[in-house]
Amino acid sequence: MDSKDQIRIAMWSGPRNISTAMMRSFENRDDTSVVDEPFYAYYLSQTGLDHPGRKEVLESQSTNWDNVVNFITGDIPNEKMIWYQKHMVHHIIDGKNIEWVKYFKNLFLIRHPKEVIISYSKQSPIDGIKDLGYPQQINLFKKIKNITGDYPIVFNSKDILSDPEKYLRKMCEFFKINFSNKMLNWPKGSRKTDGVWSPYWYKNVIKSSSFKPYKKSNESLPKEYNGLLEECLQCYDYLNSFKNY
Repeated sequence: MDSKDQIRIAMWSGPRNISTAMMRSFENRDDTSVVDEPFYAYYLSQTGLDHPGRKEVLESQSTNWDNVVNFITGDIPNEKMIWYQKHMVHHIIDGKNIEWVKYFKNLFLIRHPKEVIISYSKQSPIDGIKDLGYPQQINLFKKIKNITGDYPIVFNSKDILSDPEKYLRKMCEFFKINFSNKMLNWPKGSRKTDGVWSPYWYKNVIKSSSFKPYKKSNESLPKEYNGLLEECLQCYDYLNSFKNY
């Protein structure tokens, strides 16, 4: 396949978004390969953080930045036309060269911080805003604008869950690819393409076969996170102002 016909999509988000469901959606297309958080092992090796399944993650991926970059900018697996890459913004550590983003269609996926905090706190303690990726999203958003000359596309997960077909169609228009009805449903279960951390983080997605309809949560935010919410909201509101639709 002519490389000029190939499309690389970098989906940038923080944790506890709908990024894994989005990966399921794109993987169900006939023309798409996916990769799950290729910089995760690098991130853990650099920060020393003790995430669930740390040892397995470090053993499952390269911890060398250049090797990972060569991989994600190399040949698309399985001779597919589209490569959907799920990336966590906080895995990109300050100071690293990210000029390679100019070869990608860059999309930022955001979610209201109250929902993120409630979801994340059920899985792991939150030490600060950087655990949730909000300041890193803004930093990376601006860097990609400086490198490519264009602001990345921004989608709000609430919109996608409220009307998956409408917003997936819009997304495909931005990427200049055809929409496929296969993006709306997928088989239940785990995937070979899931990171080895999936047993710790993907339980709901593994049970799913489509996007879960958006429903506003009635759960209360734990009081100890009120200050964190206000801090995150400043970042969220900034990114949300760049929605492209």
